[in-house]
Amino acid sequence: MSEGHEDEIVHRQLRTDREDPAAAVAEVVAELDGRRADELTATYRCIDGVLGNLFSEPPSPDAQMEVTFTYEGYRVTVEQDGAAKFVKVD
Repeated sequence: MSEGHEDEIVHRQLRTDREDPAAAVAEVVAELDGRRADELTATYRCIDGVLGNLFSEPPSPDAQMEVTFTYEGYRVTVEQDGAAKFVKVD
């Protein structure tokens, strides 16, 4: 068996009032991989405003909305309250 991040879930809280919340995703992934955020693929190519829409006009809390996508080898899930999970998939 190999050791690694495959079975680890990293939790972070993203600020929902941030002007570019997708940049926060890149910052977390960069931190987890030991890289700089500007070395990663631009988030607009992956999630282009989706998080901004989720946070700027969130649905009722009862909806429990979340967005899940893959970015730079991580499966990322972001909930409407800013709670985020990162799972290494590579």
